Amino acid sequence: MKLIIGLGNPGKTYEQTRHNIGFHVIDHLASKWNAPLTQAKFKGMYSVIHRPEGKVMLLKPLTYMNLSGESVSAIMDYYDIGIDDILVIYDDLDLPTGQLRLRQKGSAGGHNGIKSLIQHLGTQNFNRIRIGISRPPAGMKVPDYVLSRFSKDESADMAEAVQKSAEACEFWLGKPFIEVMTKYNGA
Repeated sequence: MKLIIGLGNPGKTYEQTRHNIGFHVIDHLASKWNAPLTQAKFKGMYSVIHRPEGKVMLLKPLTYMNLSGESVSAIMDYYDIGIDDILVIYDDLDLPTGQLRLRQKGSAGGHNGIKSLIQHLGTQNFNRIRIGISRPPAGMKVPDYVLSRFSKDESADMAEAVQKSAEACEFWLGKPFIEVMTKYNGA
């Protein structure tokens, strides 16, 4: 089974914020595959889809960003999902708005959700799609910025980034992640 994880924060307050772009990709895939996240367990919402490539699970941890690893490690342990069979999608301040960067390993780079995953999984070596949200404007604090909403101008770029990220997830179901990286990096 493959596990696609979108990072974000639960609740209406955070729904359209920059920090929830991982949730947006999961919602896009769930809608496209007609697989609403109706299962509530392992401190998250998920669905299991039977696709031609095999079983796929979509997961939105509901632990809040800083504790995402609790949900992911619990579901991986229960379903015996290997580290090579996960793909994590999240926001990145160091990339221009809407740009994708795919990696197979790396540090948390200051992202608390990734810090939690590394802590709970015991490794930095997992597939990831980082979606650029750019840096905050001068004088704005990072926590306030990541919990703010996209401007009208940014919304079109982010909708395209969500679409491309979803395509990359689908491509990964039948290809090695190195090929996914080659095709989608910088998109």
